[in-house]
Amino acid sequence: MPTVARGTCRTRLYVARAYLARAYVRRLCLALVVSVSLGAGTIPATGQTETSGDAARVLAGAIDIHVHGDPDSFARSIDVLEVAKLSQERGLRGIVLKNHYDATAGLAFLARKAAPGLEIFGGIALNRPVGGINPAAVQHMVEVAGGWGRVVWMPTFDAENHVRSQNEDRPFVPVSRNGALLPEVIEVIGLIAEHGLVLATGHSAPEEALLMLREARRLGVQHMVVTHPMHRYVGMDLSQMQAAVREGAFLEFAGSNVTEPDGPARLDHFAEVIRQVGPEFCILSSDLGQLGNPLPPDGFADFIMALGARGFSDEELDLMSKRNPARLLGLP
Repeated sequence: MPTVARGTCRTRLYVARAYLARAYVRRLCLALVVSVSLGAGTIPATGQTETSGDAARVLAGAIDIHVHGDPDSFARSIDVLEVAKLSQERGLRGIVLKNHYDATAGLAFLARKAAPGLEIFGGIALNRPVGGINPAAVQHMVEVAGGWGRVVWMPTFDAENHVRSQNEDRPFVPVSRNGALLPEVIEVIGLIAEHGLVLATGHSAPEEALLMLREARRLGVQHMVVTHPMHRYVGMDLSQMQAAVREGAFLEFAGSNVTEPDGPARLDHFAEVIRQVGPEFCILSSDLGQLGNPLPPDGFADFIMALGARGFSDEELDLMSKRNPARLLGLP
């Protein structure tokens, strides 16, 4: 494991953070076990009872790399056991459970028991509750039972770029200083390379994301994705997205709720950029699970079909929703 000397105090801090990470996983897993013992795990009433023929077709074998669910500190419409079962029923091949503040490798371990045969992965977002850019927390995720912790998101809601771009007055997690990555960021990227994990750029500034991708390529990282580059929290332009692709990264296009008033214009813009970049470099995801939005598999189907209505062929849609995410996660 690559190391950067920081002194005894920093080492003790990493040990403490690793202990906290274990505590988070234990707490979340306990919540799921209690949920199951109380008879939870049925699909919420807000879910569709069946899918249309077109929805079933586009979801068959699809992989959604951006799924939210309870337990969480944000309001969610579905828990991870429910979304696993629903995804299995809808015919998906796999999902990635994302939480901004807690690691989800342990949740993936339990969710696989609820939906046998569904490829379920977790990850860790390096925000403040896990110690920010914390190599010990990443190492711990790798060691969680099952080995289903696969994705390392650089800071999301606590990213310096996120906080500053939204004019928020609160602490943040930096990844660079004076145009150079921080040593601990390089150490985490080394761990990602060592363990064959996925580097996701989070809500970093475009320039920071490109710095991370270049360093990751130098260190031998094989699996990289730019987290929803067109989102207002990120704001990559076309030339920056093309630069990310040249470094070997996929671009994630998160559909979210396509029925919102801005949905058609947003999807038109997505379609235009995907055409310019090339579907072979793009991954579609739902980024759903929020209270009031469609349930993840259903919203994911809506998103894929909406792009189909904008001229993408079945082969292109399969590439972006099935084959590319499988490559990202190291699946055959």
